[in-house]
Amino acid sequence: MLNAADDLLVERGFAALTIEGIAQRAGVAKQTIYRWWKSKVDILLDTLTDDAREALEWHVDAGVDAEEALTSQLRRVADFFQEPAGQVLQALLGHAQLNDDTATSLRTGFLREQRRRDAAGLRDLLAREEITVDDRGVDHLVDLALGPLYFRVLVFGAPIDKELVDSTARLTLALARELSAGDS
Repeated sequence: MLNAADDLLVERGFAALTIEGIAQRAGVAKQTIYRWWKSKVDILLDTLTDDAREALEWHVDAGVDAEEALTSQLRRVADFFQEPAGQVLQALLGHAQLNDDTATSLRTGFLREQRRRDAAGLRDLLAREEITVDDRGVDHLVDLALGPLYFRVLVFGAPIDKELVDSTARLTLALARELSAGDS
């Protein structure tokens, strides 16, 4: 059912996605879907959570320097936006601008959890480089690292190019080092 929802969203868009269509594509009765989910938004939130957990997981290899590791992570985020799960995120973020319930569900669920994973991943990467930044600083660095990518995709609807990823990683780490030096 989750795969059917993903596929139909990509094929038809958010507005044309229906419980009936998902049921038909998945080969189940509508009642089966309604036993698990109240709406198409709930289905999409579940599929997003499942798909994004692995796709956006931080991988920091021991032999890789901080800039290369952060660049690699930002590239995963850029690639994610091109996948069906990334299109689900884009659709939900768009719908959240018009629907308070969707905004609340998205922010208190997926976005909050992903933010925690991003902060923990960045904190681990910085610690490995002996860069010490307080929680507020890490929060700002996450904004700096991810904000340009989300902006490019969500505001301009454009793909994220290598130059944006490279410069964002470089600037994020430069600020982290500056914040760390200020704490010394």
